[in-house]
Amino acid sequence: MADDSLRLGGLSSGLAVVLNGKDREGSGKTRLVSYCEGFGDQSVERSLEHIFSLPYRTVNQLARPVDNAAVRSIIKNEFYKYHPELRTVVSRNRDGVSTICDDSQLQVVKLDESSICGDIRIVKPPLLVESHALFSSARANACVWKGKWMYEVTLETCGIQQLGWATVVCPFTDHKGVGDADDSYAYDGKRVSKWNREAEPYGQAWVVGDVIGCCIDLDCDEILFYRNGISLGVAFGGIRKMVPGLGYYPAISLSQGERCELNFGGLPFRYPIKGFLPIQAPPSSKSLATNLFDCFLRLLQMQRLERAETETVEKLRRLKRFASFEELSCPVSRGICEEFFFALSAEIGSAEYVSQGPFLSFMMEVFRFHPPHDYISVDKVLDSFLEFEESTLLFKQVFEALSSRCKTALLALTECPYSGSYSYLALACHILRREELMTLWWKSSDFEFLFEGFLSRKSPNKQDLQCLIPSVWWPGSCEDISNENSMGLTTTALSEAVNKIEEKQRDLCRLVMQFIPPVAPPQLPGSVFRTFLQNILLKNRGADRNMPPPGVSNNSVLVSLFTVILHFLSEGFAVGDIYGWIKGSGNDSGAHVGFLHRGGQQSFPAGLFLKNDPHRVDISRLGGSYNHLSKCNPVNDDQDKEIIQWEEGFMDDEETRATHFSRQKPCCCSSFDIDLSKNSKDPVRYLLKGSRGSCSSIPERSAHVTAECSAGNLNDEIADKPSTSDHSDSEFAFRPMQQLRIFPRENTLSSATLKEEELLDAMLLLYHLGLAPNFKQASSFMSRQSQSISLLEETDRAIRESIYGDHVKRLREARSVYREEVIDCVRHSAWYRLSLFCRWKQRGMYATCMWIVQLLLVLSKMDSIFVYVPEYYLETVVDCFHVLRKSDPPFVPTTIFIKQGLASFVTFVVTHFNDPRISSAELRDLLLQSISVLVQYKEFLADFECNEAATQTMPKALLAAFDNRSWIPVTNILLRLCKGSGFGFSKRGESSSSSVLFQKLLREACISNGELFSAFLNRLFNTLSWAMTEFSVLIREMQENYKVMEFQQRKCSVIFDLSCNLARVLEFCTREIPQAFVSGTDTNLRRLAELIVFVLTHLIGAIDPEILDLSLRRPGHSSEKVNTGMILAPLAGIILNLLDANRETADADQIDIVAIFASMDCADTILFGFQYLLQYNWVGSIKGEDYIDKLTKLENFSSLLICQTELQAKETRRRGREPENDDNVCCICYTNRADARFVPCSHVSCYSCISRHLLNCQRCFFCNTAVLEVVKQDENKSS
Repeated sequence: MADDSLRLGGLSSGLAVVLNGKDREGSGKTRLVSYCEGFGDQSVERSLEHIFSLPYRTVNQLARPVDNAAVRSIIKNEFYKYHPELRTVVSRNRDGVSTICDDSQLQVVKLDESSICGDIRIVKPPLLVESHALFSSARANACVWKGKWMYEVTLETCGIQQLGWATVVCPFTDHKGVGDADDSYAYDGKRVSKWNREAEPYGQAWVVGDVIGCCIDLDCDEILFYRNGISLGVAFGGIRKMVPGLGYYPAISLSQGERCELNFGGLPFRYPIKGFLPIQAPPSSKSLATNLFDCFLRLLQMQRLERAETETVEKLRRLKRFASFEELSCPVSRGICEEFFFALSAEIGSAEYVSQGPFLSFMMEVFRFHPPHDYISVDKVLDSFLEFEESTLLFKQVFEALSSRCKTALLALTECPYSGSYSYLALACHILRREELMTLWWKSSDFEFLFEGFLSRKSPNKQDLQCLIPSVWWPGSCEDISNENSMGLTTTALSEAVNKIEEKQRDLCRLVMQFIPPVAPPQLPGSVFRTFLQNILLKNRGADRNMPPPGVSNNSVLVSLFTVILHFLSEGFAVGDIYGWIKGSGNDSGAHVGFLHRGGQQSFPAGLFLKNDPHRVDISRLGGSYNHLSKCNPVNDDQDKEIIQWEEGFMDDEETRATHFSRQKPCCCSSFDIDLSKNSKDPVRYLLKGSRGSCSSIPERSAHVTAECSAGNLNDEIADKPSTSDHSDSEFAFRPMQQLRIFPRENTLSSATLKEEELLDAMLLLYHLGLAPNFKQASSFMSRQSQSISLLEETDRAIRESIYGDHVKRLREARSVYREEVIDCVRHSAWYRLSLFCRWKQRGMYATCMWIVQLLLVLSKMDSIFVYVPEYYLETVVDCFHVLRKSDPPFVPTTIFIKQGLASFVTFVVTHFNDPRISSAELRDLLLQSISVLVQYKEFLADFECNEAATQTMPKALLAAFDNRSWIPVTNILLRLCKGSGFGFSKRGESSSSSVLFQKLLREACISNGELFSAFLNRLFNTLSWAMTEFSVLIREMQENYKVMEFQQRKCSVIFDLSCNLARVLEFCTREIPQAFVSGTDTNLRRLAELIVFVLTHLIGAIDPEILDLSLRRPGHSSEKVNTGMILAPLAGIILNLLDANRETADADQIDIVAIFASMDCADTILFGFQYLLQYNWVGSIKGEDYIDKLTKLENFSSLLICQTELQAKETRRRGREPENDDNVCCICYTNRADARFVPCSHVSCYSCISRHLLNCQRCFFCNTAVLEVVKQDENKSS
């Protein structure tokens, strides 16, 4: 603002002025110079001179009290006299610019509709545009041919956009746009390239909210681009000179769904570049408005002075040497406002520019960017301008500007914790406390669009993170040790800045919830927020797709809304009047106890599931689409009004139950006396947990939740909660709306009332649409960080061990790349942690998981309602569970993570992963994968063993779920339950996660249900055969091409792992249920023998050992961990299990194992394979156990096999000399006698072949007739 504004701590106005900086250098104190020559001088005139920046004694002595007429007179007669430039009308016609428009006076620059190719639509006037075609392009209606010019583009999306300049002759097509022709130049931050016919690397990756300055310097023939005011360098030099009227046009090309806002100068630039002019000239009233606001600011400084120096002011007032603020405030402010609005009315189209430029700057300077904010002065400004009807347009534009600034505001480390959008949100919250301004905002057509802007938060790109987190450290790094403390300080500061922004977003949402719209019939508080929430959900229904439809919201809006609602439901509302209206129908513990933590009797309205609200139309339900369900399972009115009720923890055992009212509290409301940072992979973030400046905890939850949920305190959890302010609650914390109307509860009002249960429902959908992708991205960076650190450490080790100079040089180059990758991942991981994983959010997410899992378990008993539950309920609770489980450092110790609150999660996943009522196979797979992940940890496996539902239902359900789709997760689960029990497993380490209990339960399930086990075993044989066939085909392809492609190696490695896992499961079956193989028919044993022979044949005979080794090799794994022994060990274990069972069983129907193997029509291959098995270096691959006895058994078996094979060979030679009746030989295997006849077609084969065939197909393999019965011809009985 004005350079001569006075210091706030010193005297002001007619009495004195503060000297400039040069005068102050010689003294530590401010020197005052009196304006008064004598005792009788009147200071009112001198005060007016100071306010309007007039020379001394310009204003003559006033004969009457100051009024607005006198002030207007001073402005017209004196102010304009000494500031003549303010009355000069700036011409909008400037040399070097040519504009084609309807109004030659306004010279408005906009898009030329005739130039549009594709489908570019104006989403919001004047120039927020979006592409609805695959590729759309357009030019502006103005061109430049000399001078230095610029325009700005604010990104609403960050996909493929080409922004720049083009001549009128550059063609636009469905595939070519800006930068794809001569005299056409563009910057694309998605692909980080510049375009002029061909693409070249340039600039930085852009993000949503970036402001791109597109500059052209026709004096130097250069084109430059700026990102948020920072130069990206000269993009193009030596561009062609143009002639008047045929210059370069601002031009854009957008891919489908891309959205941006153009500003050619019609509004103030967000980041003006020195020396470059806007293509559209600013209004003439800009300078006048700026000077008038400077005058207003000097008036307000008098008020600040009176508050600061009360005693001194009173003395001077009695001496008539100081004019009071009250005396001047009303007339001066009114006179300034009158002159301001008069100037705006005199120039058409200037209100938007002045409101979003000079007026917003004036408001922010009055308010102050950092606390303590001057609410009193802002209220004075609001009072002054709201007296005028013309202020309506002014404040509409202020809302526009504040919302826009929230989208583009950058976090700056030097400004923390009051950085980013904090100041704009704080001012918006204060302004909107006034009901007339809230009503004005609500009535505007852009209410929801602006609300989204306030909830937006700009994410940093790689370069931004370098500025925000300059020092990087990670455990085990070779970086400077001081970086550890420095990174801890920066992440703490950034975390506090994010908390401040989130706090103001909550304040804004509270105000909207509190607002009662002036409509008939009257509505309750919360109705406006409810409508906004529903429209957001409706608008973003497709946001989770790979290609979201046009018009979806910025992801940060969904994240912010989720965070706001989570805080309300978890930490409480702290606004009693709102709470009284939106309180749900469950247990009432008061506004300060969050809905999710109330415990006791829980309830949920069934109507939320059964209604087909507009924002749920395309949302899939557990039982299918809503239209399908409404036909197959129609809903009646009684169901729609039903309230589902249950007692918290009803599914858990009474002894281990953890509820908010039980002795043992759930994890979200317990205190833990452990140092979680010791378990963290990145403890640097928590070094300064106790030193967070003056950031104090908010009073919304601590005392009440402690009393309600925990016998102790919440330890450091409460201290980690975002604070309302660094200042007293009375002045700076949330303050409710002024003039709030309160209706009695029994009033007959609109039924569209917001309820806590509805907020919970919306929050889950917001998580699904907005949070889940963020957590997925965070997980990706953390995983990449771990991998990159491993590669960096391996490279460092190789450098230390290498002795060759050239090799060391290459290693150092690779190390530099790995180090940069690690640093980038560490920064991104730190950002996601501080913005997504703060303590109170983890508490809320844990409570949400508890709440929803119990609700789903209750609903699973009610088929008619369960099928209507939206799929995102299940997806969200599973994703949320695993996000908390993987949080670093852990939210709570893993030993109690499930036990104290989420035992019901285990109950749900084990009882529903094979539930036919869940129509989506992907959802059932999701539950299976959850079990697969959890059972690999011994702490979680113990929770499964203690869970009654898991022990009763999971074994049989796993066997039944082993099908063509779910066999991979089921195999992994079975493998982890049975780990350590097979041949080649060490007694230590690997067997620690196995479960003796579940091994016993699986054995009992197989024995008790023979039909189920038979079907499972058949699918297991088929799957293992397929896997080994795929593996052998891939190996042959690589062997024939003499090279190993990366994708082929990766595929080989995956299939080999799956084959080994399947073989281990088969080994478990032969050990626990051997009678299925060695007794009865020989079908299973024969298939087993064929599999073993197939594997040995393809691993030994046809594969080059070097190719095999390369195909199995994986980064970070040594040959000791990945080798052919992984598949050979379970094969050896299978044979040993069969031998043990054969020896222990004295059954008359016992099958001769050696004979079955010897009967294979490949004797040499079998013998060679067993020799390979015996000669394999087991000692080098398997440690910790003596395998001599077992290897001796294998040698004995091999000897018997050799003898049996020789005997069969002699018998074959002998039979070869005798005539044989071929009609009695099975024409399928050509080995056994055809002793089985098929009914009704009467074809014959051996009983073994037909039995095996019927496992997978019930039709004759000769004529395709359905087989009804198989008759053994010798016994003449059916089977």
